[in-house]
Amino acid sequence: MRLARGGHFRLVAYLRATGLLVACLLAGGPAFAQTRGEPGRFDHYVLSLSWSPTYCEMRGDKAEPAQCARTRPFAFVVHGLWPQYERGWPESCQSPAPFVPEPVLRGMLDIMPSRALVLHEWRKHGTCAGVDPTAYFATVREAYAKVTIPEPFRRLDAYRTVSPDEVEGAFRAANPGLAADMIAVQCHSRRLTEVRICLTAQLDFTPCAEVDRQACRTARMVMPPTRGG
Repeated sequence: MRLARGGHFRLVAYLRATGLLVACLLAGGPAFAQTRGEPGRFDHYVLSLSWSPTYCEMRGDKAEPAQCARTRPFAFVVHGLWPQYERGWPESCQSPAPFVPEPVLRGMLDIMPSRALVLHEWRKHGTCAGVDPTAYFATVREAYAKVTIPEPFRRLDAYRTVSPDEVEGAFRAANPGLAADMIAVQCHSRRLTEVRICLTAQLDFTPCAEVDRQACRTARMVMPPTRGG
């Protein structure tokens, strides 16, 4: 998009004033790359697996109690299954979002340990999948089952320092067919936050250049231990 003289600076000023500039920088691309979208029209999925101990540590007293209680030693949990374009993604494709039946919601809490998270992910991402809530969350569970969590990362009893390449290598070794351009390790404040894996609509591993480009670039990062560890 070509901007008139001075237009670039006016755009930056607007984004800064509205808080969108930060979102642009964090996302590694323009906020307007995302659109409301049409349900069922997307290129691939991104399965985002969150390292739960990092979420709990960073959120502190504001963390979800159901996820972060000392008696809930979650490791990698599902953050979401996101319909994605080759560039950008759709979101909030139906408003209001269709109702999620209570049995479906409760049935996800073993891998998505927060009712608020389940409902948020359905409204923002699930409504773009082109299926009803029951079918969408069945797909989420199937995608989660598709990925083998490496044995060393199923529970940690103490802090561990790793590199993004070590985490990615462990996932690739545990999942034949998962190539380097199909996975991205995410970090924040030198802590491991997520592992994102790209899948086709049929849940086969698939390349995703944009997701791969946004991977963590730090040399070393910390993995906090699982709760109660």
